[in-house]
Amino acid sequence: MGSDATVNAGDIARLADVGRAAVSNWRRRYDDFPRPVGGTAASPLFSLREVEDWLRKNGKTFEVSLGDRVWQSLRGAGDDLSLPELVGRAGILLLFLHRDPAGWRRLARDPALTGLPAAVAAATRDVPAFGGAEPGPHVARLVAELAGEHGPADAFELIVERYVEAHSRALDVTRGDYAALMTRLVAGPDTRTVLDPACGIGTLLVTTLPRRNTDNSTKNGHQAAETRPGDHPRVLGQEINETAAAIAAVRLLLRGAHAEIIAGDALTRDGFGATNADAVVCHPPFNERAWGFDELTGDPRWEYGLPPRGESELAWVQHCLARVRPGGTVAILMPPAAASRRPGRRIRGNLLRVGALRGVVSLSPAGSPGGPDLWLLRRPAPGERPPSLLLMMDAGDDLAAVEAAWPAFANGTAGKEAEPGRTVRIIDLLDDEVDLSPARHRPRRGAEELGRGFAAAREAFGTVLAALSAGPPALRPSGEEREPLMTSVAELVKEGLITVYQAPFKVPMGQGDLLVLTGDDLAAGGPPTGRTWADAALVPLAAGDIVTSPTGVVRVTGPGDGAGAALGPQLTAYRVDPAGLDPDFVAGFLRFAGVSAAATSSRVHPASSRADARRVRIPRLPLEEQRAYGGAFRELVALGDRLRETAALGEALIRLGFEGLADGHLRPCDKGA
Repeated sequence: MGSDATVNAGDIARLADVGRAAVSNWRRRYDDFPRPVGGTAASPLFSLREVEDWLRKNGKTFEVSLGDRVWQSLRGAGDDLSLPELVGRAGILLLFLHRDPAGWRRLARDPALTGLPAAVAAATRDVPAFGGAEPGPHVARLVAELAGEHGPADAFELIVERYVEAHSRALDVTRGDYAALMTRLVAGPDTRTVLDPACGIGTLLVTTLPRRNTDNSTKNGHQAAETRPGDHPRVLGQEINETAAAIAAVRLLLRGAHAEIIAGDALTRDGFGATNADAVVCHPPFNERAWGFDELTGDPRWEYGLPPRGESELAWVQHCLARVRPGGTVAILMPPAAASRRPGRRIRGNLLRVGALRGVVSLSPAGSPGGPDLWLLRRPAPGERPPSLLLMMDAGDDLAAVEAAWPAFANGTAGKEAEPGRTVRIIDLLDDEVDLSPARHRPRRGAEELGRGFAAAREAFGTVLAALSAGPPALRPSGEEREPLMTSVAELVKEGLITVYQAPFKVPMGQGDLLVLTGDDLAAGGPPTGRTWADAALVPLAAGDIVTSPTGVVRVTGPGDGAGAALGPQLTAYRVDPAGLDPDFVAGFLRFAGVSAAATSSRVHPASSRADARRVRIPRLPLEEQRAYGGAFRELVALGDRLRETAALGEALIRLGFEGLADGHLRPCDKGA
C-alpha cells in the first residue's frame, strides 16, 4: 500500500476493534505513538503505515480489510476538498470494470495504466462529467481488486458509505428509513418513471430499485447481476453538484437501472422540462434564499402562486407537481416551519383548495423535536373533484402507520379505512393562517374518552407512586478498612471472564424482521424498537449481556428488553462468564464509572462524556458477594426507572387535566367526593 495513506482516530479504532477513547488513551500514554501527518488539531490524520507498525510492535491485534485499504488510499490521494472527486473517479472506474472486464484485463498489463483514462471515458459517457484528478494506477488496481472480491456495485457502496461517514456534516443525505418510506408510498409495482429533481448522491432513487441479493456468487470475477434493466422503473435525477450527480449515476447504473442523471439546478436549469413522471420523490435543500426568485418570477410552474423569496421549499413543491403526470404522486421532505410560515399561506391554501396537497406527516422521532415533515401530494387530474379531508399525522417512530393510512388518500377514498391516521377537514384549515402543523391539529377528544384517559393516567400514576414507597435498597456503612483486590475490565477480558462485542458502525434500519436495540432504547430503558434485516455482521444479544453507550448509559439485558435483538450502532455489549462474574455487579461499576466521567466532563469539557470502559476498576469478590452487590445495584437502577416513569406519568396526568378542564369535559369533584 502507498505510504501516503492516512487514517483518523475513528479509522484506527475500527482497525484495532476498540473504542475511540482507547485510541485517545494510546496517544496520551505512549510517547512513540505516531505523530499526526495532516488534518486539524480537532481531527488529526495519521500515516496508516506508521499506525500499522506501532500496533504490530505493541502487540495490538488489528485487521486492515481490502475495503479499508481502498478507502485510505483514496483519502491519501488528495485532501478532504478533493475527496468527492476521488470517490466519483473510483465509481467511474468500477462502472468501466462492470461493463468491460476484458478491457481492464488488457489495460492492466501496462504498469502505468496509460490507456485507462481514455477507455474509462469511452465506456461511461452516460455519467455526468466532473473535474478532479485521477487517483493513480496504484489506487486503480486496489479498486479493481475490491471489485473482484465484492463485485463492482457492492464495492462502490462500501466506498460511498465511508464517504458519507467522513463527510456527514457536509452531506445532507436522506435517512435510510425516510427514503424507503417515501419511495414505498409513491412508487408502486406499476410505476414506470420516478424523478428526483434534487437527487444528491442518489439515496432516494436507489431505494426505488429492488433489494440486491446478498449472496456472493460471481461471474468472471464480478458479482452477477440479480435483476435486468427491464425489472426497474426508469429513474431520472437532477443535481446541482456535478460530482454528486456522477456518484448518483454510477450507483444506479451499477445496479442495472435505466437511469438518466443530469447535472444542474432543477429550478433555474430544468433538465426534464418535458417529463411527466409517474412519481416524484425529493429532499430539497432547506432555507435557500438564492434559489432564483428574481430570475423565475413569471415561471409557468408557479401554478399555485409565486413562491416568496424566503420560501424556496414551496418552489420545490410546485416544481415537483409540474413534473408529475396528472394522478401521479409526490413525496417531498419539508422543514416543519414551511407548514406555518405566514408568507407561504396563500400557496398552502391553493394547494388545499384544488386537492393537490393530500397529507402532512411529522417525522420528528419521539422526544426529538426538529425532524422534517413529509408532504404527500397528488397532481389533480382534469375534472377531478377535490377531496374534503387532509391526512395529518405525528408519525413519531411508527413509520408503518403512515403506510397504513396513506393508500385511501392516494386514491381519494379517505374515510374510516384511513385509520390509524388522522383526518382534518380542509375547510377548517382555510383560515387566515392556513397552519398545517400536525401538532396543532391533533384530534380533540370527547368527554367520555378524555374522562377515561384521565382516570387511567391517575390510576397508573398512583400505582407507580405506591411502588416508590419501597424506597432505595437498604445499605449500611461497611465499618471496614479492608481494601479489596482490584482488577479492570481489560484484565477480565484477557482472562476470558468477559467477552466484548462491538456493533457495526452502520446498521441499515427499515422494516426488516430483526429487532434492534438502539441507543435511544438503551437511554429510555425500554424494549428494542429498531428493525433491520438479518446479517452475519450483526451482534445478537443474550440475556445477561451488559450493554453500554458511548455516553455512559449501562443496562443489563433480559427477556423483553434486549435479549434476542441485534446490538444497535455505537453500542457495546459485555458478556460475562456467569460462573465467575455477576452481570449486575459488573454493570454497577461500569455505570458508576460512566456517571462519574459524565459529571466530570460536564464541568471540564461539556461536549464530551465518553469513558473508556476497559479501564474501569472492579473489586475481585467471591461470586455470592458479587450477587449481593449486584442485587443492590439492580434495585438502584429500578428506582431510577420508577422515578422517570413517575415523572412521565405525572406530566401526562397534568396535561390531560388541563385539557379536560379547559374544554369543559372535566370538572372539579365536590369536596369530600
